[in-house]
Amino acid sequence: MMDETDTKLLAALQSDAHLTAQELGEMLNLSASQAGRRRQRLESAGIIEGYCARLDPARVGLTVQGFVQVQLGTHGAEQSRSFARLVATRPEITSAWTMTGDADYLLRVFCHDLGALNRLIHDVLLAHPSVARVHSQIVMDQIKRDAPLPT
Repeated sequence: MMDETDTKLLAALQSDAHLTAQELGEMLNLSASQAGRRRQRLESAGIIEGYCARLDPARVGLTVQGFVQVQLGTHGAEQSRSFARLVATRPEITSAWTMTGDADYLLRVFCHDLGALNRLIHDVLLAHPSVARVHSQIVMDQIKRDAPLPT
């Protein structure tokens, strides 16, 4: 069970994962040890899955961001597993979802340039034996950064 203090702790950590137990305690009117124990409990429960650095894609040379919809021609457990294995091996695919509607999958991709996106689509995705159709959309500008989850 989470209480209001846990919710505030999660909001604070989503804003700044570097907060120390001392800083969290001050924000939440708790001792540092109480704040640390709460954070540990939320980590152990799997509510906090991990911590990571958010990078600026352009500054690391990833100038093309896109969303790629993939429709399989054949559906079955083995085709889904095979496609999921392919997605897992490709670092330029940063997230993937199974979807309802026309597309079976939605992929978020970051590539160095349009040529790299073209190779990903034609040489990797369309080359998969289960893939029937791919529809890509290139991001022109991201008007809202990936935001923390609402708490």
